[in-house]
Amino acid sequence: MKISTSSIELNTGIAKDKREKICNGLSSVLADSYYLMIKTHNYHWNVKGLNFRQIHLLTEEQYMELFGAIDNIAERIRALGFNAPGSVKEFDKLTSIKQGDGNLSAEEMLEDLLESHENLIRTARKALPAAADVSDEATVDLLTHRLDVHEKTAWMLRSMLEK
Repeated sequence: MKISTSSIELNTGIAKDKREKICNGLSSVLADSYYLMIKTHNYHWNVKGLNFRQIHLLTEEQYMELFGAIDNIAERIRALGFNAPGSVKEFDKLTSIKQGDGNLSAEEMLEDLLESHENLIRTARKALPAAADVSDEATVDLLTHRLDVHEKTAWMLRSMLEK
């Protein structure tokens, strides 16, 4: 292992270019997760109507889960040797999640959250092959868990919206 004054070379069995590709995908998952957390928190605060309590509690559970996930994703990027994006400017360039509107009806909020979770599922699915191709099981596990969480959440939201 070479130690220099600027950095210590990472040597974990995955080439730098492969790690960079993995981190690019993870950065998009991170940005989508961050924006979904903000949107979910917005809807938690601003939901109104007959289902207020149910949606208020559901969105609280969801934004708290997302908050923890964001930290795990960013730390995985760092463990792979790259800086995690951490500004709104950086996230704006990476996200597929549109900003939330606290003036929507409760049903529209649920529809928007469903669409956002499905966007995040697609983002995570796109990021998965880069990790799988180089046997980066830690990242595969992280992304598989995120897919499980978001697919279950999308199913619950879809079920709430079905007539």
